[in-house]
Amino acid sequence: MSSLPEVLLWSAIALAVLQGTTFAVARRVRRYNVVDVVWGPGFVLVAAVAALLGDGPLARRVLMLVLVAVWGLRLGWYIQRRTAGHGEDPRYAQLLDRHGRSTWAVISRIFLTQGVAQWIVSLPVQVAAASGPVRGAGWIALAAGVPVWAVGLFFEAVGDRQMARFRADPDRRGVMDHGLWAWTRHPNYFGDFCVWWGLWLIGAAAWPGVLTVFAPLIMSYLLIFGTGARLLEQAMGDRPGYREYQRRTAYFFPRPPRRDPGSGGAARADGSTFG
Repeated sequence: MSSLPEVLLWSAIALAVLQGTTFAVARRVRRYNVVDVVWGPGFVLVAAVAALLGDGPLARRVLMLVLVAVWGLRLGWYIQRRTAGHGEDPRYAQLLDRHGRSTWAVISRIFLTQGVAQWIVSLPVQVAAASGPVRGAGWIALAAGVPVWAVGLFFEAVGDRQMARFRADPDRRGVMDHGLWAWTRHPNYFGDFCVWWGLWLIGAAAWPGVLTVFAPLIMSYLLIFGTGARLLEQAMGDRPGYREYQRRTAYFFPRPPRRDPGSGGAARADGSTFG
């Protein structure tokens, strides 16, 4: 654990530089939702700093870096493609309408908030890089963490792909209720949930990684009740067909779709979506 203070400090510095640079770019393009593009890559940056400066076992540092990089770079690439050519995200416009558009309001409400969140959520990665070798029951946690992460990546990547294909098809309208979207209304958020619990399990394989459990708990709260699924549900509530979709499809944790009372008892799978 001798390297932990150094990892924590330089991770914070790296995120501060990243968010400061992103703020400068956002001001130049006059669009603050560019901050979403660096959400995933910011964790990759932290994982790289931790792998470089940590004195824990090299294999675990490299494993963490690879898993975070696969997840974070894919997410950044997807968000960049999804938002390219579009205007400001209404969430940020509403946020700044409430709190003002001064430089400090923009930095504190958007960029500082995201940077702090990235640093806290990534603590399992940072602590794991400075922890000792895995022993005893820790191997069970390590063995469980990788498949949990893989399930999360599957749900997030496949869910995003299915949604992108739906949006690109001019013949499809309504509510997306096929593929993974028939099992959960938020497969991408559920995938993110699994990714961070998987990474925590890997970190918890060696003491004191288990103590960072508050990090995935915070992420879970944000995904389920905070700025993730709950906020999207509020925005989508008035879309035609969405109430029926809510009745037959799980909110967050996947399960088989319920029978649709309006279709003779069979769950719809013809596909239509929101987005």
